[in-house]
Amino acid sequence: MENQGTPQQANNPKQGEDDFSQLLDQFQAKVSNFEKDQLVSGRIISITDREILVELGAKSEGIVSSKDIEALPKDVRSSLKVGDEVFAYVVQPEDQNGNVVLSMSKAISEKDWRYAEELFEKQEAIEAMIAGFNKGGVIIKVGRLRGFVPASQLSLAHQRMLGDESLPPEQRFQKLVGQKALIKVIELDRERNRLILSERAASKEARQAQKEKLLGSIEVGQTLEGVVSSVKDFGVFVDLGGADGMIHLTELSHTRIKHPSEVVKEGDKVSVKVINVERDTGRIGLSLKALAPDPWQAIGKKYKPGQLLEAEVIKVHPKHGVFARLKDDEAIEGLIPLSELSDKPINSPRELVKEGQILTLRVLRVEPEQRRIALSLRRVNRPEYADADWRAEALDEDRTSLPDVVDDSISDSSESVAEPSPADAD
Repeated sequence: MENQGTPQQANNPKQGEDDFSQLLDQFQAKVSNFEKDQLVSGRIISITDREILVELGAKSEGIVSSKDIEALPKDVRSSLKVGDEVFAYVVQPEDQNGNVVLSMSKAISEKDWRYAEELFEKQEAIEAMIAGFNKGGVIIKVGRLRGFVPASQLSLAHQRMLGDESLPPEQRFQKLVGQKALIKVIELDRERNRLILSERAASKEARQAQKEKLLGSIEVGQTLEGVVSSVKDFGVFVDLGGADGMIHLTELSHTRIKHPSEVVKEGDKVSVKVINVERDTGRIGLSLKALAPDPWQAIGKKYKPGQLLEAEVIKVHPKHGVFARLKDDEAIEGLIPLSELSDKPINSPRELVKEGQILTLRVLRVEPEQRRIALSLRRVNRPEYADADWRAEALDEDRTSLPDVVDDSISDSSESVAEPSPADAD
């Protein structure tokens, strides 16, 4: 009879284990310590108009109120879905119902800060759009964070777009808004809400990679497109899209020039021919004039010995003679040897001519292959050319048809002279 008073649950040990497990879970939930303003991460397990339920682990759940949901950016709010991993700050470790109260709006920038920190640690470059500016530089957003690019950290291309530093910021920086920029994080401080970016550092790294790629594929003889990035006294640098090549002053034009600015300016788009590649040093030699028609190719047909022409004195040399640029072909420079200046003895060519003077001269010899044309001042009024000059004037439209007798007289009487170029005479 005494056995009848034994509790029924004693005969069901499994039920007792379940009850103990429930009590243990409740205890673990209670001792799961959360502190106010603690940043936590969790997984969304439920979304309604009134709240978002977030699983925090350790049998704990957090609640995001409807008020906090409304504070979220619209694009974030509309993109949330069950299963998303999210960050939140603990507003209240435990409410009256035992739930952890969370704020996702307060933690919305955490993801962006962590992303910025990752970029900073890895020194990784990203492409972003210039969103605004202030007096010292431009604003670029990294996620929702406002990053600052000082003017000194802009790429050379964007710095050139800024123009005169004396202009107000709105005139200098406004033109950059909407432009894409490759940037790197160079300074980060959460406490001061400071995020400094550099387009210059990212561009330098990217250009180095592009330069290596270009140097690996470029060949002498290729024609490339580029943009003039810098003009110096000795030549021009051209951005080939990853590497700079140089056009020396002598490779800019067939015509003699004193400064590269006579031919191009910064920002000009140009087609250039590769004339030299030094892969070890990274130097690329370019030519602009190599793609232009060579004026010497037509000189042999246009000018004949005995023909009269006009030319401008460009250089007077005491030993070699006088260099003159042809008036009708400014890319062609001829030499008047000392012996062809006058029939009378002279002490210096400057007794007869000076730089800038326009002379009527007679052609002695034309040698297109050697890029030389010999001229004479003393033979201009010689009587033996009178008939030929009359014929040339009468047949001005066909000035290459001069009598052979003129060629013979010049060939017989002219002296053999080694003709240097104006550059050789320096």
